[in-house]
Amino acid sequence: MSEKRFRDTVLDDVITHENAMTVKGTLQKFGFLFLMTMGTAFYSWREATSGGNAWPLVLTGVFGGLAVAIILAFKKEWSPYLAPLYALLEGLFLGAVSAYYEYRVSSTVDGFYSGGYSGIVFQAVALTFSVVGAMYLLYKFNIIRATQKFKAIVMTATLGIALFYLVCWIMYLGFHTSPPSFVFQNSALGIGFSVFVVALAALNLILDFDMIEKGAELGAPKYMEWYGAYGLLVTIVWLYLEILRLLSKLSSRD
Repeated sequence: MSEKRFRDTVLDDVITHENAMTVKGTLQKFGFLFLMTMGTAFYSWREATSGGNAWPLVLTGVFGGLAVAIILAFKKEWSPYLAPLYALLEGLFLGAVSAYYEYRVSSTVDGFYSGGYSGIVFQAVALTFSVVGAMYLLYKFNIIRATQKFKAIVMTATLGIALFYLVCWIMYLGFHTSPPSFVFQNSALGIGFSVFVVALAALNLILDFDMIEKGAELGAPKYMEWYGAYGLLVTIVWLYLEILRLLSKLSSRD
């Protein structure tokens, strides 16, 4: 969601008032993507809680969503078609994972899981939207400003976390090596790590809000509304998952 990405679209296209990006249009498209995500999430949730094999849904959501995200990084003009597809795939992953935390997840020393945390998903959803609302107000009233220094710090930290998670996935899938214990454990270090990542995800919302407004001010083409909505959805999903992980760690300490 860099400003250069939006500026490039203005240079590439002849923009008129009718086919220019707007904040309202972006939010409407986000609402549509959100409903699509909830639809497939409900389906995978039911599949997981009814005793079905939800792993195919999880893997389809993870790797399908990743493939779509990679394509969108280079073909943002395809976002009117790929952003809805991403939302559907992300829902498959979210529903099954949420059911897993609600009914089956409890962190243990050796990294395996058992048990469950009743009500954790509702708490995570409520906290996610509370954080989104709070960050929007902080941005709207200029309490937190998306300066170039702020953007550089947040983007660098986000890239670092992304690379860390990628290495963990590669080590697990390729070498069957478990991630560092603090990623899942409820130790002070583990909780501190989750709090940091939740805060980082929340700060990324400021970048999203700023880029959507900048895109509208620059007169980016209409299809960038889908791209902006997609970017906002990615951040909110990430925030929800990290809050879910943090709540599971806190609950396991009770």
